[in-house]
Amino acid sequence: MTDQAESFPNQPETAAGSTIAPAEIERLTDDIIAALKTVYDPEIPADIYELGLIYRIDIDDDRLVTIDMTLTAPGCPVAGEMPGWVANAVGVVPGVYDVKVNMVFDPPWTPDRMSEEAQVATDWY
Repeated sequence: MTDQAESFPNQPETAAGSTIAPAEIERLTDDIIAALKTVYDPEIPADIYELGLIYRIDIDDDRLVTIDMTLTAPGCPVAGEMPGWVANAVGVVPGVYDVKVNMVFDPPWTPDRMSEEAQVATDWY
């Protein structure tokens, strides 16, 4: 796990008494994060997870993954495409039934949401 995972609320949320075993939730989480790290903002040389664009990952008992994410700017030129990229990347993770991506802008993204890795990659440290 990166420091970002500990600092931001992007760990999966499951209902108390989930029918999915904790070890399976952990595997799914790791695989979902790995998939998110394959999606890059085309204007910034860092993946969307390390940029801090992923605000929440929720895995329900039916293995529907809901992701709340944002953009570096509301007028981002790929705003219409980015949710599809995220859904496609996470949708191929074994054990994921379906993916729903919600675009949110509250709280607004700021560079302080970036991991140390992304700050180094973008020279924003």
